[in-house]
Amino acid sequence: MSDVPLIAVVMAGGTGSRLWPLSRELYPKQFLQFSGENSLLQTTLLRLSALACKDPLVITNEQHRFIVAEQLRQIDQLHDNIILEPCGRNTAPAIALAAFSALKRNEQEDPLLLVLAADHVIAKENVFCNAIKKAVPIAENGNIVTFGIIPEYAETGYGYIERGALFSVNGNSTETGFYHVKNFVEKPDRLTAEKYISTGNYFWNSGMFMFKASVYLNELKKFRPDIYSVCEQVVSASYRDLDFIRIPEALFKDCPAESIDFAVMEKTEHCILCPIDIGWSDVGSWQSLWDISEKTDEG
Repeated sequence: MSDVPLIAVVMAGGTGSRLWPLSRELYPKQFLQFSGENSLLQTTLLRLSALACKDPLVITNEQHRFIVAEQLRQIDQLHDNIILEPCGRNTAPAIALAAFSALKRNEQEDPLLLVLAADHVIAKENVFCNAIKKAVPIAENGNIVTFGIIPEYAETGYGYIERGALFSVNGNSTETGFYHVKNFVEKPDRLTAEKYISTGNYFWNSGMFMFKASVYLNELKKFRPDIYSVCEQVVSASYRDLDFIRIPEALFKDCPAESIDFAVMEKTEHCILCPIDIGWSDVGSWQSLWDISEKTDEG
């Protein structure tokens, strides 16, 4: 691993409505235990123990703040590191809040950010951690690494990433295992998904990324200066309240809502794909919950 700090940014503000009634607005799926004694949020943080990460930044909302704080306390990960979004504005602003906050907390450094969702299942944790380690030097050199899941079947519920040419380091492209990104595509219909799978060039968009805080912010400033400006302003005005970092709602409510894919990933020239096979699921439906569940002889 590198001397550059690595900070996990965990998005924990979703409602998991597709798993209703198991996952409810007041207690969504990232706070539930699907196997073992830990919730999905806790498991997301604990699987990073093999990596030399600094204290994580967890982004959530007012409604779930005490659930998040208690679950972090239970695994000794509560360190004034919960960013409270006063209102939801999608992933591009949320990650900008984390990037500005990381720079504010690490004034002399430009940390690497590992952006993760709190509600994903990863069965092959060692493979995942090894992929993160491999991606560190790529991200350190100013690239935005996106982790694409090697697809197991033609799924219509995920976006896809089309790979381009092999990414080379010092002229050597055969050993990196990374690719330039040719295209991001939205959730396809069944026939299109089957076509994607047949080519071998498409990967599920996991929503996991790695980049330097400054690199993401520079790209956001280039493509969406309106989002950049608001987020810079609100983090400058943010303040600590018990275990939480509070964002002024009067300023943040005017921030445009946009996903990181539309705001940055589909426009940047610095996006690099890391294909991974990690036993991944976003547990976004009853079918995906069944797929990851342990089965008895009776099913």
